[in-house]
Amino acid sequence: MEPLTIASSDEAEEFIRNSNTHNVKVGVFDIDGVLRGKYISKSKFLSALKSGFGFCDVVLGWDSNDQLYDNVKLTGWHTGYPDAQVRIIPESIRPLPLEGDGFLFLGEFAGAAEQICPRGVLKRVVEKARSMGFEPYSAFEYEFFMFAETPYSAREKGYRDLTPWTPGNFGYSVIRNSVYSGFYHELMKLCREMRFELEGLHTETGPGVLEAAITVDESLLSADKAALFKTFTKVLAQRHDLMATFMAKWSAKYPGQSGHIHISLQNLDKDNVFYDPKGPHGMSKLHRHFTAGCQKLMPQVLAMVASTVNSYTRLVPGFWAPTNPTWGEENRTCALRVIGGDPKAQRLEYRIAAADANPYLALAAALLSGLHGIENELEPSEPIRGNAYALPPDPETALPSTLWEAAQRLKACQEAREVLGDAFVEHFAATREWEEREFRRSITDWEMERYFEII
Repeated sequence: MEPLTIASSDEAEEFIRNSNTHNVKVGVFDIDGVLRGKYISKSKFLSALKSGFGFCDVVLGWDSNDQLYDNVKLTGWHTGYPDAQVRIIPESIRPLPLEGDGFLFLGEFAGAAEQICPRGVLKRVVEKARSMGFEPYSAFEYEFFMFAETPYSAREKGYRDLTPWTPGNFGYSVIRNSVYSGFYHELMKLCREMRFELEGLHTETGPGVLEAAITVDESLLSADKAALFKTFTKVLAQRHDLMATFMAKWSAKYPGQSGHIHISLQNLDKDNVFYDPKGPHGMSKLHRHFTAGCQKLMPQVLAMVASTVNSYTRLVPGFWAPTNPTWGEENRTCALRVIGGDPKAQRLEYRIAAADANPYLALAAALLSGLHGIENELEPSEPIRGNAYALPPDPETALPSTLWEAAQRLKACQEAREVLGDAFVEHFAATREWEEREFRRSITDWEMERYFEII
């Protein structure tokens, strides 16, 4: 099947009007990167293409468990949870191969709700880059664990003693991808047909863990691809009585699950402005400045990149996750990895990000940081050679160690407020404070085992 492409509302109207489909699926991504949507009739969709449609703004006012925030301003009981306007993105059309003749369109919030819409937030950063003469490109790669479980069996087990899809540590295993080639090929085919094609898929080290690299694209489209990949990987897995998890860390025995972001900038002539054959590591001045900006603002924007309580269990030494805002050339122990060699390959890998991050917000955080570095001609620290985990912590650059601390740093970040807007920073920080408060209400297995008898 050839990838389906639509360039305008008129083209989308003509295509859907002439299709055999009776209903269209529309969806918006919420604060946590969860796709919320519904089916609407063909006639309703054709009307909405021109004028938009109403979507209850509660999806921006509740957490990933549908619990209502009690500390946000733009929506809540005090506003009555009205409909917010959503505009349909014609070029976002995807076929739904798992549903026969179905089609999916993404939407984004308009009006006041656009201030806190994750896709709208990233659009503002991309527009800033364009005003500076750059087009940002990016690509996401995800690690995720697969389990021979269903949503019912996992709940019945209390999420304990879950059965991995495959046993043992077996990175880059040809045995595994040959024995289970049926699922691999189905996933890769689905990704091609839905226009978030993979350029690589392999096993990682750990029971049932896979790593997928999504093809590069303009940054806004790249985030669309990443968010849809996470959603429909879970869908395909559950249709096979399997489950895929993208949480940052599900077991203390294994490394966490990364969601690394590869970033580069092109100028109006489509040249990679990060590349300079005469520069150290192939880095241009702009690449150095961009890297320095990511270093400087990483502690301030970490809440947008490590956005759950669970995210911070991944950021510990020795588990393939960075613990300081360091950088190095081809150094996977650093938070920022410079990859160079030629104009097509020169890029920055933002390795602090985990698989649980909202891709729109994580990419927005990285881009705004790098653009800040370019604007202010910042210079990075000396590159790290060897094990960055062995470095002593630097109080001046230390990353927040909890979600609550990260939320406070974001609220105090003027650079984020200038680009993303006060409304988003206040709203998102409040949602992260809520998330931490919800966690504090729980009693963990660790506490029970440690304190129940002995204390």
